[in-house]
Amino acid sequence: MKHLKINVVTKIITAALAGLLILPALLVAQERLCVTAGIANMRSGPGTKYDVLWQVEQYHPVTIVEKKEDWYKIKDFENDVAWLHKSLLGSTASVITIKNKCNIRSKPVTDSTILFTTEKGVPFKVLGKKGNWIKIEHADGDIGWIYKTLVW
Repeated sequence: MKHLKINVVTKIITAALAGLLILPALLVAQERLCVTAGIANMRSGPGTKYDVLWQVEQYHPVTIVEKKEDWYKIKDFENDVAWLHKSLLGSTASVITIKNKCNIRSKPVTDSTILFTTEKGVPFKVLGKKGNWIKIEHADGDIGWIYKTLVW
């Protein structure tokens, strides 16, 4: 009976240690940041010697996939992968439109005035939330409300 208890305790400790080893990887994989620079170069590798694959504008949200010194491998809303220097990223809450012709409204209701319409791939800073609506601000200063299913 004593041998059985030792085996159970050993298994519990082993499982807990395995969980502690996996947890940091999961936390990095789930970390979400956004671009803080006006324009940021998305690179093919962790350094300025690597090619610029594309550029993104301020508030573009990304998920961290890997960290290599001062460079972060990121994934965006389209699952595209690139590298960014950590100085270009911050923790400001942000969203990006995932549909074409998204109406940005004056109030968080569907019958409010449409202030402007935006296309897929436009990033915004999050100013607040009300139910299923998100109050957003573009880098150019435009502010309004968008329905949550229209953004990532």
